[in-house]
Amino acid sequence: MNFGGRGPSVVLNVGGTRYSFSREVLKDFPLRRVSRLHGCLSEQDVLEVCDDYDRERNEYFFDRHSEAFGFIMLYVRYGHLRFVPHMCELSFYNEMLYWGLECSHLDYCCQRRLDDRMSDTYTFYSTEELQGGAPPSGAEGDKKWLERMRRTFEEPTSSLAAQILATVSVIFVIVSMVVLCASTMPDWRAPENRSVEEQSRYTADSLREPSGIIEAICIGWFTAECIVRFIISKNKCEFVKRPLNIIDLLAITPYYVSVLMTVFTGENSQLQRAGVTLRVLRMMRIFWVIKLARHFIGLQTLGLTLKRCYREMVMLLIFICVAMAIFSALSQLLEHGLKLGKPNEGYSSIPAACWWVIISMTTVGYGDVYPVTIPGRILGGICVVSGIVLLALPITFIYHSFVQCYHELKFRYARCSRSLSAEFLN
Repeated sequence: MNFGGRGPSVVLNVGGTRYSFSREVLKDFPLRRVSRLHGCLSEQDVLEVCDDYDRERNEYFFDRHSEAFGFIMLYVRYGHLRFVPHMCELSFYNEMLYWGLECSHLDYCCQRRLDDRMSDTYTFYSTEELQGGAPPSGAEGDKKWLERMRRTFEEPTSSLAAQILATVSVIFVIVSMVVLCASTMPDWRAPENRSVEEQSRYTADSLREPSGIIEAICIGWFTAECIVRFIISKNKCEFVKRPLNIIDLLAITPYYVSVLMTVFTGENSQLQRAGVTLRVLRMMRIFWVIKLARHFIGLQTLGLTLKRCYREMVMLLIFICVAMAIFSALSQLLEHGLKLGKPNEGYSSIPAACWWVIISMTTVGYGDVYPVTIPGRILGGICVVSGIVLLALPITFIYHSFVQCYHELKFRYARCSRSLSAEFLN
């Protein structure tokens, strides 16, 4: 195989397969190991790059997989890198790292295959492990420190410090949820017959009670954590757009709004609805539970699956809406419109019949609304069977996407656990 046409010919012998091209091509060759040959000044430098060298033929020998290198050369020529058929993905990835390629050079479908393979075997190859890395200095050291801080706050299993930070954050979430649940108990909440002025004083005094102090401490922790993560983030706009960060903001903001409302409204009789608004804002603290998604792979898998399967979810919603429109109209006609017997008030209108359709299609069946006529019962049986079939059609796609997302996240956690184990042993 001949590449180029200028300068003396250079031959690469990879596992018995020869590739010939001009020396000028070596300088900007896409493969890092091959391009290093251009800067070699002695035979000793050459032998540090390849396995053997024939001066007479100007031939460099590499004891590597010839078929894998053939696919890598196809990437050099056409820009697409795929796995060799019937070859282990990890072995091919090892060949890629040897020649200076990374996972990002693979086509997307092959990247998914590699992630699944790594998640099954808990194996991870990195360029730093194979080649070693020089210790950073100066500005690189500062960037390295910031990156370590980001990983500590964003990836709970990336280091021992990140794991401790995640544990403390989970404890604060659990404590805040316990306080929220306890505050709804009869002994904790304010009696309903208080006047507006008493209710306002009660709301203000609750901030100074032990539960209010605990709540303030939890909010202080969440606020500090959110501020630090915002400061060390690379892209501030991207940080604000992330769903988990939006949830953090929704969980923190109601507390400060309720405090400000308590301070500014006081006992003003014109703001009699302030007590109801404060209770609504306090109940929005339930969003804190979603903060656990940062630390548990199951919740992350659910969120990632919903993000990737929004088309299937929309398709499922369309199926349900079409079926609801058909069955609600027919059931209203059979149970109320035709007056085959005593009118069934549960089907007095099509919107009212939609409630019966949705609980029947999802096989919940509360029994509060049910058909009484024979045609209506036949229609109800068809509605239940249709609901099972329609709901099952998109579930297969969603299930496969859920499995893929779970394996990807499990591989990421396994990779972080690998670095965590090395840090712990050091």
